[in-house]
Amino acid sequence: TTSVPTAMRLLPRPSTTSTLSCLAALLIDSSSAFWGVVVPSARSLSAVSFPSTISASRRSLSTSTTATTATAAHFAARVGSGSSTASSSRMDPTSVHSVTSQASRASALAGASSTILRSASSSAADGEATVDVAANLADVRSKIDAKVEDCNRPRGSVRLVAVSKTKPMELLVDAYNAGQRAFGENYAQELMTKAAELPADIAWHFIGPLQSNKAAPLVKKVGLPKLACVETVASKKLAIKLNNAVDSLEDYEGTEADKMLGIYLQVNTSGEESKSGLAPGTELVDLAKAIAADCPRLSIDGLMTIGAPGDLSCFDALVQCREEVAAALGVEVDSLDLSMGMSGDYEHAIERGATSVRVGSTIFGARDYSNLNKK
Repeated sequence: TTSVPTAMRLLPRPSTTSTLSCLAALLIDSSSAFWGVVVPSARSLSAVSFPSTISASRRSLSTSTTATTATAAHFAARVGSGSSTASSSRMDPTSVHSVTSQASRASALAGASSTILRSASSSAADGEATVDVAANLADVRSKIDAKVEDCNRPRGSVRLVAVSKTKPMELLVDAYNAGQRAFGENYAQELMTKAAELPADIAWHFIGPLQSNKAAPLVKKVGLPKLACVETVASKKLAIKLNNAVDSLEDYEGTEADKMLGIYLQVNTSGEESKSGLAPGTELVDLAKAIAADCPRLSIDGLMTIGAPGDLSCFDALVQCREEVAAALGVEVDSLDLSMGMSGDYEHAIERGATSVRVGSTIFGARDYSNLNKK
């Protein structure tokens, strides 16, 4: 007697997208070997990939659903008609009923997956459509200019880095068309992908934790001067990896003297264990001197901190750190940037001396991290 799993493997496999497969995983139990294919884990449906795949999913949805339904109907007909493939002489009534039930389940699954995908794609599209990136950018810039003026600082003395992590390419294009040129990304693979598809005059700031084994790919795939700054250097190991990657660049079009990567030293000004960065004082100063001495392809352009939410003393601490690093390196204090302040506190950071602020959700809208695969 032909078993159900064996019979199911004889069925033609419908063409489905990874998104549909992941959605289907929510509808069938984890023990099912449905269609003889292992359904990808729902974790593979990341917030990064979902917006970019939704259009493709829409295009293939009709074909996929039709194929799934047709396959189910075809197998049900073979089982129910008493054909030689599934005649009573080869399959007992229990097996026939079981296979028929699974075939019916396939048809229902296709319809449910269709409904879910259409709803999800519609929600994603509607959510993105409500974000007026140009207007949000104009509002943030206006607030920065006003705060700079209030502090009697030169106009244009504060850089706005638009933090676009997890956001679809379309929203970055909107920001670019509105004049934004400095973008920040937290994940190496996401930055490399976006940099390859967006205009070459964008200055990319890497602002997330960077593993040392990702340093060379990041530098080589993005290249200079597109990769303007790695803001999260907090170890000699990472600094050396970045330095060597820059030194080995073969397609750099500038002069050897200009073949340098800007970096910020990340400082843990709040002292929280959950935050990355160097401790203020000796640890910070010693690393700054070591990089200046041993990493000629790196330019220490400033300091960066995240700080504790609502604790403005973290900004004051970074100001003090800058003075100590400047003295240790023998450079002017104002030659070092202060990257501090995000969507909720960038105006306060400017009041305390920030020269670079990292603003994301205020420009691009809230992020959904529920299914994010961090790079």
